Amino acid sequence: MKAIINGRFIVPDKAGHFAVEEGLALFFDETIQKICPAASVPEEERAALEACIDARGAYVAPGFLNVHIHGCVGADTMDDTPEAIRKMQRFQARTGVTSFLPTTMTYNFPTLERAFRHVREAMAREEGARVLGCHMEGPFISPAKKGAQAEKNIAKADFEKIAPYEDIVKIVTVAPEELHDQGKFIADCHERGIVVSLGHTAADYETARQAIEQYGAKHITHLFNAMTGLHQRHPGVVGAALDTDANCELIVDNVHIHPAVQRLVYRLKKDHLILITDSLRACGLGDGPSELGGQKVFVKGTLATLEDGTIAGSVLCMNDGLRIFRENTGAPIEEVIEAVTKTPAAELGLYDKLGSLSVSKNADITIFDDALNVQRTIVAGRDAWHA
Repeated sequence: MKAIINGRFIVPDKAGHFAVEEGLALFFDETIQKICPAASVPEEERAALEACIDARGAYVAPGFLNVHIHGCVGADTMDDTPEAIRKMQRFQARTGVTSFLPTTMTYNFPTLERAFRHVREAMAREEGARVLGCHMEGPFISPAKKGAQAEKNIAKADFEKIAPYEDIVKIVTVAPEELHDQGKFIADCHERGIVVSLGHTAADYETARQAIEQYGAKHITHLFNAMTGLHQRHPGVVGAALDTDANCELIVDNVHIHPAVQRLVYRLKKDHLILITDSLRACGLGDGPSELGGQKVFVKGTLATLEDGTIAGSVLCMNDGLRIFRENTGAPIEEVIEAVTKTPAAELGLYDKLGSLSVSKNADITIFDDALNVQRTIVAGRDAWHA
């Protein structure tokens, strides 16, 4: 048994909302065993601990979930080698992420199937951050809103193509206007526990709202990016997202979304926000040339673009995104943390296992300072990374 003391613990209150509490002690092995006032712990119980971690006033939070990430440190989900996702697992732990969904690109199905098999192998591996499955971003998208996806590989949605991988695919991004029978496709996905997300779509407001309200596609892939925007007479996909209870991904690197827009979205959607990185293999490598989906990418500072200037994912680390979003919105730290823990875990049907510091849940814990510098990442009770 191990324990953490002297931290500012971000824990659920009686209503289930996150709050910051001090003076606690958290006991864990692979799961969280007990959370209690530190002053009430007998000295003999402390003496019997395998380790007692002194947080020294830092925040102690549930581990972060990243539900949309293509790559980092030179590795990409689409690389045909198990070492790629292993590198991603190790680096994600450095950024406070304890669970993530490696995200595929718009490729042909033989290539996607190879990626799925590597993800399946990684799901059984205990190293760095945990792999929960994958986010399938394409090929069921709109050519008109392809963004940095390769148009030649865009395909019509076919659930039978992904059915053999229902244990792996946790989120699938689709353009609803491109679905032959959106109600059936979405129902087939939901029956297998797959979250359907609207993204890379030229849908109008009515089509998007129908997919959300009538069929239950209540996830939006990187809100504002690669979709019809908000216009006073044509609200578009953005309007449908803001006008419903859909969970909205947001890339908070100040490149994809202006700080003022982050503030507006926070006020409207703070209970339905999921902060993501959408990072590519260049994340963690600095300036220079890189690659995404077989296309050349150029990175300078926080901006990554294709040769034609199209924004091509991000080079954002999760802890940096949380710091940026907090600075831009003034949101309390506990609400920022909910957007990368409780909200995505609940949507994936995993909140009974992870997403909060609660007794019997996985001991997935991130310790960080006021500037969101990660000091320690714990996954299922094991040290995945520490400074």
